[in-house]
Amino acid sequence: MNAPPFEVADIVRAAGRSFIEKNRSRLTWQHLRVLRAIERCRTAALGGHLDQCARCGQQTISYNSCRNRHCGKCQTNARDQWLAAREKDLLAVPYVHVVFTLPHQLSPLALANKRILYDLLLRASAATLLEIAADPKHLGAEIGFMSVLHTWGQNVLHHPHAHIVIPAGGLSPDHQHWVPPRYAFFLPVKVLSRVFRGKFTAGLKRAFRKRQLTFPGSLQPLAQESAFAPFFVRSSAKTGLCTPSRRSAARSTFFITWPGYTHRVAISNHRLVHFADGRVTFRWKDYAHRSKQKLMTVTAEEFLRRFLLHVLPQGFVRIRFFGYLANRRRKTLLPLCRQLLRMAPPHSSNSIQPKACSRAVWQCPHCGGPMLLMQRFTTTELQSQSAQKIYIDSS
Repeated sequence: MNAPPFEVADIVRAAGRSFIEKNRSRLTWQHLRVLRAIERCRTAALGGHLDQCARCGQQTISYNSCRNRHCGKCQTNARDQWLAAREKDLLAVPYVHVVFTLPHQLSPLALANKRILYDLLLRASAATLLEIAADPKHLGAEIGFMSVLHTWGQNVLHHPHAHIVIPAGGLSPDHQHWVPPRYAFFLPVKVLSRVFRGKFTAGLKRAFRKRQLTFPGSLQPLAQESAFAPFFVRSSAKTGLCTPSRRSAARSTFFITWPGYTHRVAISNHRLVHFADGRVTFRWKDYAHRSKQKLMTVTAEEFLRRFLLHVLPQGFVRIRFFGYLANRRRKTLLPLCRQLLRMAPPHSSNSIQPKACSRAVWQCPHCGGPMLLMQRFTTTELQSQSAQKIYIDSS
């Protein structure tokens, strides 16, 4: 894939300071930290290292990455390494994709209480799936799955939802055999929606009673129970709190479709089309009109406002595993699943690992050979004459 003509970092460098000055009272230290990291990513401000091609001897200086999880440039290697580690977890069954979505009326409350509502979304959706799957009327088995939190829509506005991928089927209660799904769509969608709505509602009311929610600005009237209860009823009455969808995928296509979900950021650099005169144009899919590709133009300030809506609380875990894939149970139950499905033990060398590694290693622009790390430089050294001399000699 060719390098994009513009990057989010270009917008931050051009309009970031002005945006911060105008919105300083509304920005948190986490917002400022993300903007600073993206602005400095892969520049001399973060230091660098001298690389040399193992084949032709070509030398060049590379700048370090910021490694911030909101930076699109830093997610490729993290995604590849993560996928390589996950390959051994794959089972020889179809996979089902389910999405749990919160209605847009709850967006202001979620933005003011990200840690609580995002955690509640992931936990309530997981508890719903585990409960319905364990019911003998539907599956009667213990399932395992991965949940990934997304907080954006294609227009980069706030749209919190959880993507969940589930191996179709599960372990019997006695762990003696594998239980295949009874329905073509795995679990009944209407039942999932109803149970999820109840669990999320109960969790939100519990957080309100414990005074864990904050109501800044225009939300302040909702701090009173007499106003909060009607607001919540109005928010969930028409659209509901769950919009599950299902899509089956063969095991072989799992790593083709899921990289876009696990380490995606609010908007990638490749969706940026034009940036000039303080205005940003980017591509987006209009799902209301058959996913038609469209262009949207906003001011740089509005673009940064939308981008920062999706900054996660520090330490928040957005990729989680549940059921027999939970970290405490995976070691014993996953091999049992493979045994019941009569699968061969996973090999240490696999098809995903070389592909991931090849993308993670920088290749020589002249001969395509692997670039090897020769020397590291601090920011001061990169700006000194000696570092500049090395750069000139290597070009």
